[in-house]
Amino acid sequence: MKSKLPDRKAAARRAALRALAKAKRTADKAGVTLSEWEDEFLGSVAERVKTYGRAFGDPEKGDPNAPLSVMQAVKLKQIAAKATGEKPDRGAKSRRGFRPRPARQIDTEIEE
Repeated sequence: MKSKLPDRKAAARRAALRALAKAKRTADKAGVTLSEWEDEFLGSVAERVKTYGRAFGDPEKGDPNAPLSVMQAVKLKQIAAKATGEKPDRGAKSRRGFRPRPARQIDTEIEE
């Protein structure tokens, strides 16, 4: 008897719902007060994922098979970091760019 392959969309949807619930639960346990917007975000995104299977409609905002758009995933990660007390990820601002090379000494004496 052949077994069915796991449904990847359903697995991604369950993972997103778990991540949303975990962020809320972690904030409650740690005593971190989420802003009204963050609380509304977690609730509305979870509701849309439950109802529609994903939380965004525009295909340009993320993978059509993903339950969260790219920006929603970033915001969820930021809320989870706030709930655990980590410093927020500032991305490219914390990285150092290229450093200029030290100037080379050029010998200006000409031999005759």
